Amino acid sequence: MSQETLTPEHIKITETLLRLYVLLSQYLDRCLACDEKGAPLSEEEFQKHLRETRAEAANWLSTNRIVPEKVEQEYERVLKSGDALSKNPQDAELKAQVDKEREVLRVKTVALSDLLAVFRSL
Repeated sequence: MSQETLTPEHIKITETLLRLYVLLSQYLDRCLACDEKGAPLSEEEFQKHLRETRAEAANWLSTNRIVPEKVEQEYERVLKSGDALSKNPQDAELKAQVDKEREVLRVKTVALSDLLAVFRSL
């Protein structure tokens, strides 16, 4: 029997949300680094992975009435902030907004990581 069939759904959901928040954090990091390095903002493979993880999270959360909407709003807000910064990389206000988003994502990532560790230890 494969590990996939042995993993409880609550662990899969937590892993997916954690992966989504890590990818969103990486997206914002890329937006900030774009100004510093002059590199292109996004890579096709990264965007594909982000979209797939978003779709997977939406699928897992589809039975809940509140959480999917909150996750989708956060996803859109983060992408909007990053996109705005990529268009105006010198804007200090946008950088501050992105820094706030990054901190929120950091806290959620830490919390989900800890929760996942607890789930896996049970």
